[in-house]
Parts: sequence; C-alpha cells; structure tokens
Amino acid sequence: MKNEINIHEVKISVLLAVYNTEFFLVKRAIDSVLGQDFQGFELIVIDDGSDKRFQQELLAYITDNEHKITYLRHKNRGQSESINRGILNSKGKYITILDADDEFKQNHLSSCMHEMASADLIASKPETVVDDEEDYYVPDRHDTSKIIHVDECILFATLFGKREIFTTFDFYDMYAADANFYERVSQTHVVRKVDLRTYIYYRNIPTSISATLKRNSAPHTVAIIMDNAISPN
Repeated sequence: MKNEINIHEVKISVLLAVYNTEFFLVKRAIDSVLGQDFQGFELIVIDDGSDKRFQQELLAYITDNEHKITYLRHKNRGQSESINRGILNSKGKYITILDADDEFKQNHLSSCMHEMASADLIASKPETVVDDEEDYYVPDRHDTSKIIHVDECILFATLFGKREIFTTFDFYDMYAADANFYERVSQTHVVRKVDLRTYIYYRNIPTSISATLKRNSAPHTVAIIMDNAISPN
C-alpha cells in the first residue's frame, strides 16, 4: 500500500494547470514529475474546466497516483487564475510550474533547488523542441513587430522560487503574465535567469494552437504575430 506524502516532507509544490490538453501529453507531463530524482514534492493538478471525457481519463490516472497528486477543478478561468488557486492550496517551501504539454528532465527539480542558494526566484532556459528553425523565435512582448529567440523570454513554467514569492505576487490575467511576474518580483527580490536546460519545452506539437496557425496562415508574418497570443515570453 502506498503511503501518502507527509506534509512535513513536501519541499516543492509543482503546479500543473490543464484544459482539454490531449491526455497522452498530460500523462507524459505527470510521469516526468513522478520520475524525478528528488521525491520531496507534491503535484497539484488544476483542471481549468476541461470536458467530462478528459476529466474522466485524468481522474483515473490521478487516482492511481494519489499519494503524490492533489486534484482541483473549477470552471474555465485561464492559466493565471488556475495557478493562483494552486498556490493557495500548496504546502511546499518552494513552488514551480509545469505546462500540460511539456515535461521535466529527471533532474529538473534537484537542479532548480541547487540554484536557490543564490536567488529567491529563477527562470531557466529550456531545451526547446521544434520542427523548424523559425519556431525558436517569438514576438517581442515590448514590440510585436520584432521577434526574439525563446531563450530571451521568461517562460511561465520554468519559474521556480521560494514560497513567499508566489504567495506575495499573483499572476495577472494578461499577455506575458510570466514576464510581468518576474519583473515585479525583481524589484524587491533576487531573481536570476539560469541556463539549466532541464525543462523540455515543445513547440512542435501538431495539434497545438501555434502549429495550427502556422499551417493555416499563408504569410509567415501573420503566423508569427498570431502566435503572440499564446507564446509564453
């Protein structure tokens, strides 16, 4: 019989917001957390109003792993509000985020923990998976007529920091909520961008919004500009 994790053993809270993402992708994300070389974590899955079929698949899998996973559900509110709710229900000394269609390398949590000796909040550069070179580039949030490499962005799900940071600063429901959060924190706390490459960021999923726009938009510039609505910089 599996033992439930003791609240005193929870060092890291991993927050995963989901909304009708294909289940095999969500399973991959969950499995990447469960397989970490650092096991002092809790995983909080926030179901942002997904349809019943997806919910049933998700619940069945979570039930098999409920010693490590907490499930929350509410009507569709968007990623920022979902993560804010996850924070309120978390217990960890540190908090981080995982997007439902990405995954952690096995040493992601331990690598992030190592960086906390010299920072209150970090954002790490990911290992980005693409089909085309152009997918490495996204619109600059300060000037969407320009594009920048994804390594120059603050990615929502690579944020990792002390609990007090996430309980003091909310994520706003806005474009570039991740970069906005990072910049607000930087005004009063120590923040660092680190080159870990332990977060795998997929930009080549055929059913993703960005991929669909890329296929259906003839002018390349239109696809790039439209991708601004969903890119995480």
